[in-house]
Amino acid sequence: MRAQRSNSRDKILAAAADVARESGPGSLSLDAVASRAGVSKGGLLYNFPTKAKLMQALVEDYLREFERALEAARTAGASGESLLAIYIKLSASDCEEPQPSASWIFSAIAEDPDFLTPIKLFKRQLFERLKGETPDLKALLVCFLAIEGLRSMNLFDSDILSADERGLLVSSLLRIAG
Repeated sequence: MRAQRSNSRDKILAAAADVARESGPGSLSLDAVASRAGVSKGGLLYNFPTKAKLMQALVEDYLREFERALEAARTAGASGESLLAIYIKLSASDCEEPQPSASWIFSAIAEDPDFLTPIKLFKRQLFERLKGETPDLKALLVCFLAIEGLRSMNLFDSDILSADERGLLVSSLLRIAG
């Protein structure tokens, strides 16, 4: 029975990610997610009692996927590329995809003030890990904050950089990262 719950939870998350990509997270409806996942609305609410909890689970799922991608790139990288360089490349690649409006984040925070806790924890752990593996703290700070700024501009649909400027930024950060 436990495996079935986990399976329906995963199906719901996959469906929610699809619906959010298609219509934007702010327009995500629980009915649409339940329908896409092939579960009843009650089944969805059993796993995720509120829309904010569903959105939080989507964010946590994204963070796990990002961590897996970091590890996979690191294990596959025979070139000895630094974790910081891998982080820069993965993040820059993420920012190439336009994001739907982030207004849903404000709704999720209003409903659950702890919504950002997993994000803060992930970023703190990632920064500490990068700090442990990057000999130059100044270089790390510049790279980390520039990439987080790029992510924020992308998330809040306020990216003012052209593709060439973004490319110049990423190549400069990679040089700084060594």
